[in-house]
Amino acid sequence: MIDHLSIGVSDLAKSKKFYEAALKPLGYQVKFEMDHGVCFGSDDGDLWIIKSEPSKIHLAFRAEERAIVDQFYQAAMAADGVDNGAPGLRPQYHENYYGAFVFDPDGYNVEAVCRKES
Repeated sequence: MIDHLSIGVSDLAKSKKFYEAALKPLGYQVKFEMDHGVCFGSDDGDLWIIKSEPSKIHLAFRAEERAIVDQFYQAAMAADGVDNGAPGLRPQYHENYYGAFVFDPDGYNVEAVCRKES
């Protein structure tokens, strides 16, 4: 299951205005903001817009346990993935955010994340 999706945007303020209006009828609202991006959330998942070159994709897959995040990372690395962040807590995103990041063969940032406590 996909936890969230990030897309690159060239003008963060302009894109925020657009997505805030366009996604409101779908139940999304601004959930979290950082200098480099905005997260729109709903009961179905999150969409991040990130200040970067358009067309960069980040896929995050939900894991039910932290051990599954570890297994994802090990399997991805064994399949010629490139490290982009070993498994670990990332409390800057959420107090229980445990994730691992790898680049796939095309350079896409792929993640597994568990938000459950331990």
